[in-house]
Amino acid sequence: MTVLVTAGAPAWAVPSGATAAGRAPALAAPPGAEPTRGDGSPSAPPGPAASVGIRLLDAPVNRRDDTRAHRYIVDHVKPGTTIKRRVVVENSSELHRRVALYAAAAEVTGAGFAFAPDRTANELSSWIGIAPTEEALAPDEEVEAVVTIAVPRDAEAGERYAVVWAEVPGVDGRDVRNVGRAGIRVYLSVGPGGEPPSGFEVGPLTGGREADGTPFVTAEVRNTGRRALDLAGELWLSEGPGGLSAGPVKAEAKTLPLGGRTTVRVALDRRLPDGPWSAKLALASGWTKRTATGTVTFGATPAAASAADRSDPVLTGGLVTSALVLALFAVYAYRRRARFRQPVAAA
Repeated sequence: MTVLVTAGAPAWAVPSGATAAGRAPALAAPPGAEPTRGDGSPSAPPGPAASVGIRLLDAPVNRRDDTRAHRYIVDHVKPGTTIKRRVVVENSSELHRRVALYAAAAEVTGAGFAFAPDRTANELSSWIGIAPTEEALAPDEEVEAVVTIAVPRDAEAGERYAVVWAEVPGVDGRDVRNVGRAGIRVYLSVGPGGEPPSGFEVGPLTGGREADGTPFVTAEVRNTGRRALDLAGELWLSEGPGGLSAGPVKAEAKTLPLGGRTTVRVALDRRLPDGPWSAKLALASGWTKRTATGTVTFGATPAAASAADRSDPVLTGGLVTSALVLALFAVYAYRRRARFRQPVAAA
């Protein structure tokens, strides 16, 4: 039996969207299709907002120090295991709403954590049951629900992904559904024995400046473990010019798949001088943590683009002017010599 502690995590929310009634939005719209948001559903038309929130209440005691387990459903279980998690769903709109609760597919790719459109199912979502599946809520009213994940005895080893969704629909009078939904990610590892190890490597720290003068620090990160990672952390700068220091500055990266790579990029204050600086980047995914240190410089602030763009015309104009002056001088000298060489008429 799994012992749980109160998580009290914030919801992982997706903003409201819209789709024609009964039609599922696509993850990627073809050319000429209506505009879409980052989650693949079309942009919301004018009308009453359909808002909902969801948060996780439980996390396993053995993951007390795993920050991810307080935000998402993260666990490792053996085939044949059943686990339960409590969630709280809130109607944050100004109208009475019927809230639907369901699980749907998700995956982790090179682009990060991606959820499938509408109620698309996968193996993990088929193992998930939610009670209640629907609830009528007044404005700002909450309801507690239980998420049950029953893993079959013949389930193959591996990590699987899904989302537990809370969804509220509404109609804006034009036969268009305003769909608002928020979800909690599920990262479930299945297999015998202990949990597969998580790990990552952080490459050397590098500094630079954007074209507008904004300094930044980057580092390449590689997932060396056997579970997906959600990286977050902080950057510190010290021992700068005149003893200056800066930070901590938050650093984040997209979800990293098994064997995946990404570049963590931290933008800083434009007023920071070139350096050199001593830099320290601390990253973590749950209880898996790594730290990288190094010396970075940002380089001088780039010259204004307008000044650079005018350099060639100015140089060309100067050469043309000089050539014209030389030509006029040559003509003048030739005419003057020709006049003095003319013979003098006899008396």
